[in-house]
Amino acid sequence: MSYSADTALAGSTSPTRAAMASLVGAIIDWYDFYVYGLVAALVFPRLFFPSTTSSVGVLLTFATLGVGFVVRPLGGVIFGHFGDKVGRKAMLVGTLVLMGGGTVLVGLLPTYDQIGIAAPIILVALRLVQGFAVGGEWGGAALMAIEHCPENRRGFFGSFVQVGSFVGLLLATGSVSLIDTLTTEAQFLSWGWRLPFLLSVVVIFAGYWVRRSVSESPEFEQEVSAGRTEAIPLVAAIRAHPSAFLVIVAMRLCELVSFYGVTVFALNYGIKTYGIPRSVLLHATIVVGFVAIVLCPTMGALSDRIGRRPIYVLGALIGALGAFPLFWALQSQNPLWICLGFVLVGNFCCNLVICVQQPLFTEMFAPAFRYSGAGFAYQLASAIIGGLTPLVSATLSMRDNGGYTYVAVYMCIACLVSAATGLLAGRRSNAGATAWRGA
Repeated sequence: MSYSADTALAGSTSPTRAAMASLVGAIIDWYDFYVYGLVAALVFPRLFFPSTTSSVGVLLTFATLGVGFVVRPLGGVIFGHFGDKVGRKAMLVGTLVLMGGGTVLVGLLPTYDQIGIAAPIILVALRLVQGFAVGGEWGGAALMAIEHCPENRRGFFGSFVQVGSFVGLLLATGSVSLIDTLTTEAQFLSWGWRLPFLLSVVVIFAGYWVRRSVSESPEFEQEVSAGRTEAIPLVAAIRAHPSAFLVIVAMRLCELVSFYGVTVFALNYGIKTYGIPRSVLLHATIVVGFVAIVLCPTMGALSDRIGRRPIYVLGALIGALGAFPLFWALQSQNPLWICLGFVLVGNFCCNLVICVQQPLFTEMFAPAFRYSGAGFAYQLASAIIGGLTPLVSATLSMRDNGGYTYVAVYMCIACLVSAATGLLAGRRSNAGATAWRGA
């Protein structure tokens, strides 16, 4: 099938509408993913690993969380390959359906007491489906927003992909928190935990309609029209820009270690170690979601004016400085300090880093293999770092006799490595697009 560049540009979706499509789809995909992480931290050790000790049950639960990350690069490869050859739009619809279907099935899954060892096995299989779908989500959503907007507005419009992830976090945390408040401990363990998963069936239809209504990326259609598609896009990306993969992995250290340290490990650690009520930690996470909705597009727009690097490096340094204060806040057991600690790391570290990632990472690759290159590199970091962070943090805490010092040092080192990479990576340009715009 052939396209003309003029036809592709004339029929393209407006930047705002494309950004909203990326936003809505990301909300749904990440709602599904965060619901799993939140419920896993709260009740899965008792529901799916009841025969183990408390510490081992937590480790096994975080291991199932990590399984979803392991297959993310595969999702990035498969969806990226067809996204570079068939189109961005079709792949984004596919990620939505897979993610939502897997989440609904988790909500219907019998527990260990009901079907024995089959329960955790099926749970792992469904996590694989979720991880595979999320693996294709970021690359497509980022490109749908970036490739529909002017180059000097890519920081602002691209940031809505990350806003979607935080709205998903907000909805997931809010639904879990509301159900936790309205049910007793026994009710939540019996059936209450299932409700957030089952709610996915409602939002899937809305997201499907929104993404189906958006036109294909004009840059992709121009590449097809000019005959610049690659036989194997990922191979072409590796040959053209091998160092970009390592740069992206190193730059995502800060974001992944600090964010999952807050939303998964700190949630469990605060409950188990200090006896902090679940509601306090869930409410703090909700505040993080609200702040992110405003902070991400604000800083994304600022990056269009002053450059990506200053925003990124500042966020990474805040993460290094905020690691110990986060755990001091948990140790205080004071709801206000806990909330401020979560905002410091979850927002002023993570948001500053992620709001510039969409133009920063995608512009390291040419349009012909951008979905494959940027998507795979992004998800490779998720698999190596994100999936292991809760497990590594729990292990470090056990080695520290239940303390947090080793975990805080781990977070500091990760953020400093990312800051150094941001400073040293320098100007990276590709096909006329400069990733470190204005740096």
